[in-house]
Amino acid sequence: MRLRCVFFSFLIGILSVELAAQQQPNILWLTCEDISPTLSMYGDATASTPNLDRLAAESLIFTQAFATVGVCGPSRSSIITGMYPISIGTQHMRAGKDIMGWGTREYSGESKAQDINGLPVPLYSAVLPSAVKCFTEYLRKQDYFCTNNPKTDYQFAAPLTSWDENGNDAHWKHREEGQPFFAVFNSSTTHESRIWYNAKKKLTVDPAEVPLPDYYPDTETVRRDVARNYSNIELMDAEIGERIRELEEAGLLDNTIIFFFSDHGGPLPRGKREHYVSGLRVPMMVRLPDQLQQEFREEMVSFVDLAPTILSLAGIEIPDHLQGRAFLGGQKTTGKPYIFGSGDRFDEFSDRIRSVITKDFVYVRNYHTELPAYKDVSYRKSIPMMNELLEMRAAGKLDENQEYWFRNTKTAEEFYVRATDPFNLNNEIRNPAYEEEITELRNVMDAWLAEVGDRSTIPETEMLNEMWPDGVQPVCPAPKVECKKGVVTCSTQLEGASLAYHLTSESVTPGTESGWQPYHQPIQLKEDQHMYVVNTRIGYRDSEIIKVK
Repeated sequence: MRLRCVFFSFLIGILSVELAAQQQPNILWLTCEDISPTLSMYGDATASTPNLDRLAAESLIFTQAFATVGVCGPSRSSIITGMYPISIGTQHMRAGKDIMGWGTREYSGESKAQDINGLPVPLYSAVLPSAVKCFTEYLRKQDYFCTNNPKTDYQFAAPLTSWDENGNDAHWKHREEGQPFFAVFNSSTTHESRIWYNAKKKLTVDPAEVPLPDYYPDTETVRRDVARNYSNIELMDAEIGERIRELEEAGLLDNTIIFFFSDHGGPLPRGKREHYVSGLRVPMMVRLPDQLQQEFREEMVSFVDLAPTILSLAGIEIPDHLQGRAFLGGQKTTGKPYIFGSGDRFDEFSDRIRSVITKDFVYVRNYHTELPAYKDVSYRKSIPMMNELLEMRAAGKLDENQEYWFRNTKTAEEFYVRATDPFNLNNEIRNPAYEEEITELRNVMDAWLAEVGDRSTIPETEMLNEMWPDGVQPVCPAPKVECKKGVVTCSTQLEGASLAYHLTSESVTPGTESGWQPYHQPIQLKEDQHMYVVNTRIGYRDSEIIKVK
């Protein structure tokens, strides 16, 4: 009888290990920048994208996927945290220089930014609420090897606990044998800046054949820039193909979940930085190894849903504070028919705008009706067509649809019907035929703002003073470290802080680099090992590094 019990215990142990392995799939994110769903699987075959077409043939295709903000920094903060930017203080673009890899962690220097009252805003790293972490920290504590290559741009410096590797050389190939991985490869080839950086490259898409939205005039300059965008998409497609081939060559394609999406909508004027469909709607595909067939999903998906979805797929419990919901995996929940967007400071121009998008309607709330709809962002004026649009406007050569973006004031609310007005140009807010729908979305927005909070109820300079009292970045206190018989136990007294440790055989204090691990249990040191411990919290300056031996 005892032998039988031992056998069954052994069998259960094997099954438990196998179940754990099944709950820890490899996950690969292939992300790009600044494109709307201008791809063949969404009905626009202008660009030739054989690699994305192949991926789409075996993927779930989400037709109603949206960013939270139409620009990278705030949008990426929601991706990595599972939180709305307005809720955690990352809504203003851009906070500091923490854009690539681990970030500069340097906040001196000049900023052209001004808050809503015209006061200068210095460079800073957003200090997040104490419960909020990068979701990759939860993965790493469950033995995932997490890599990011190379863009972060979270509005804060990436904490040491967030990635095993973070930069241009980061790759899932560097993991331990059999270790599950979560890897991000970001292509910048479709970024707004490539419209002018790639201006001298050969166009692979005919300008005469590109479709134009109603808010663009049909000119040679406009067609050339639109064709440049489609040509950049073709270049990006080749990069996606290389990453997929790496998986195939390693024999991991059928053991890896692949996500493809853009960080927000398209790079051209009235796309990027906008709170309408043009700025927020993105392509998103997910290839599941056990479901290799094309399926279109029409459920509303937001970037706040990505973090809980990855945790769900990895079999890791989703923390209660996350504001998104899992749309795949064992913890999948039913979605709601609403997408929430926001627009605050974009570079040197501040405003406060909130939007609710459903499959049928777009509702917008403007808090500063006295401000123009168009923001004269200097960075965007490197796009040739932007300057032409401004010249045509000054000369009175734009039609009603093309002029709409440039209106000098805004109504307190806006309302658009997506089916008949896909470009959100005809404001129906005063149309009594939609009174019921407008009232519903007005109430939905009120409820959302009450639920998540809105840090923009105060100017950015006041918000920053709460994060950085008297303009000084808060500093993490040193961790408490005890070592008994080679077993190291660490703790922190700072709410919301995480501990990171670094093991090495060299007696050299490590810097901000790969090799730091999130601490979550006592560590047994080997005879030849040195251990370093640091206290870290998002937005704080890291503590001094404590050497154990």
